[in-house]
Amino acid sequence: MKTISVENINKSFGDTHAVRDVSFEVEKGRIFGLLGPNGAGKTTTIRMINYITLPDTGSIRINGISVGQKTQKMIGYMPEERGLYKKMKVGEQLMYLAQLKGLSSEDAREKIRYWLKRFNAYDWHSKVVGELSKGMSQKIQFIATIVHDPEIYIFDEPFSGLDPINSELLKEIIIELKESGKTILFSTHRMEQVEQMCDDICLFNNGKVVLTGNLREIKKNFGKNTVLLEFQGDSKFLDELSEVRINNRSTNFAEIRILDGQDPQEILRKAMQASEIHKFQLVEPSLNEIFISTVGEDNIKKQQEEALKA
Repeated sequence: MKTISVENINKSFGDTHAVRDVSFEVEKGRIFGLLGPNGAGKTTTIRMINYITLPDTGSIRINGISVGQKTQKMIGYMPEERGLYKKMKVGEQLMYLAQLKGLSSEDAREKIRYWLKRFNAYDWHSKVVGELSKGMSQKIQFIATIVHDPEIYIFDEPFSGLDPINSELLKEIIIELKESGKTILFSTHRMEQVEQMCDDICLFNNGKVVLTGNLREIKKNFGKNTVLLEFQGDSKFLDELSEVRINNRSTNFAEIRILDGQDPQEILRKAMQASEIHKFQLVEPSLNEIFISTVGEDNIKKQQEEALKA
């Protein structure tokens, strides 16, 4: 069942065409990632799904209903620009926002207590919001988003400002929400954070969708075209490799993307001549590598070659 259906939407601000003919679908009970660099059109798309901004053309439906005030009530939305009232106390803030979403004071109090304890933040109940650090504010904003238990969650850059420990806690809770049947859409430009979370993805670049679908299938279709190499010794051999792109290079490690049919055994042979090899593994590419391959120079070169052949 399609929970969110986005069809051929466009949005311009003056001369800036922020979203260009974007289409994708989010299925019920799955985690869907909108990925891409800053300024790619993710936030504008999310604002249209939330009926904050209207598309110039195209349509958006939530559970089969055109977006509007009715669909807003189905969604818990955490915007990239956080919206807490800095002069209110944490408990008062959460109670106010929960009641705006229709919870009784008794239900709101119970759920606020649960989530503050879950985030190890119960002692913050009487703190003034303006005194909180960025990471602490992030937790409170997240609680405010989920406390009324909507069926759909939309998070815009949810991991921004969180340290690794709290990022892991947030991932854990998002996965729990999915396992309880919730539908989750979130955006991020940090693709490495979502590889273990997303069922489906949509890659944005310059306002356009450049790749969308099931994450497992996308990675499978790209094939095992990346070499993970751990070695001890001279790394100069990496500079002599042709038809490859070197990623994440360090003193004793390299992630090597194979281009244009390069034989991985040739890479291994050259590495063994120069260094002691501790690990040589042929793997599927990372999301970041998939994005680079889709919109980067090697893909542009391929498109140009195909155009010349035509």
